[in-house]
Amino acid sequence: MAKTVDEIADAMQAMVAEAQGKKQLKPMDLTKAMVQMYGSEGVDKKMCKQAIATLINSGRCVYTYFGGSYIEMPRKEGAANE
Repeated sequence: MAKTVDEIADAMQAMVAEAQGKKQLKPMDLTKAMVQMYGSEGVDKKMCKQAIATLINSGRCVYTYFGGSYIEMPRKEGAANE
C-alpha cells in the first residue's frame, strides 16, 4: 500500500522528536531514512521533500542553521506563556 505525504510527514516528525537533544537531523537524513523504511511502498525523494515542506509550513518542525541546515522540533522559550 502506497504511503501518503501526510503519513511520511508523521513518520518524519516522530523521528525528529526522538532525536531531539541527541542528534541533529538534516533534511537528507530524513529523506534517506524514509526511502529506506518505505521504499518498497513507493516512497521517493519528491514525496519526502513535500512531507518536509508540510512539516515546516504547518509549524510542526522548524529549520535551524548551525553550520548546516537541520530540522528540529520548535523550541519553547523560557519566557513563553503556556
